[in-house]
Amino acid sequence: MISKQDIRALVIIALFYGGMQLAGITCPIRFLTGVSCAGCGMSRAWLALLRLDFAAAWGYHPLFWLPVPVALVLLLRHRLPKWLTRAVVAVACVLLLIVYAIRMLQPDNTIVVFAPETGLIYRVFDQLTP
Repeated sequence: MISKQDIRALVIIALFYGGMQLAGITCPIRFLTGVSCAGCGMSRAWLALLRLDFAAAWGYHPLFWLPVPVALVLLLRHRLPKWLTRAVVAVACVLLLIVYAIRMLQPDNTIVVFAPETGLIYRVFDQLTP
C-alpha cells in the first residue's frame, strides 16, 4: 500500500517541478551549474514517447523507461525485500552514471552540455569578483 507520506512527497515534487517549469527553469541543476544532470533529456524523452516517437525518446535519453520500474519498486518497497529495493536503486544509479559519462564524452551531443559559465552560480561569482 502506498503511504500518505509517499503521496505527500510525490505531490511536493510535482509542485516543485511545475513551479520551475512556470518560471522557465527546466532543470535546476543545469540552471545553477550550467552542467547537465544525469537525467538530462528525460522530460523531452517522455514527451516524445507520448507522441509515440520512440526514436526521439531514445535519442533524448536512452533510459527514459527507467523511472517507471524504479518508482514502482520505491512505492512498493514495504512489500518487497529490502535487498531488492536497494539493488534496483543501485542498478538504476549505475546505469544513469554510465549513460551520463558516455553522453558527456560525446562532443557533438547537444542534449547533455558542460557550460559552467551559463550557470547561475558562475554568473553570481563572476559579478562579485573584480
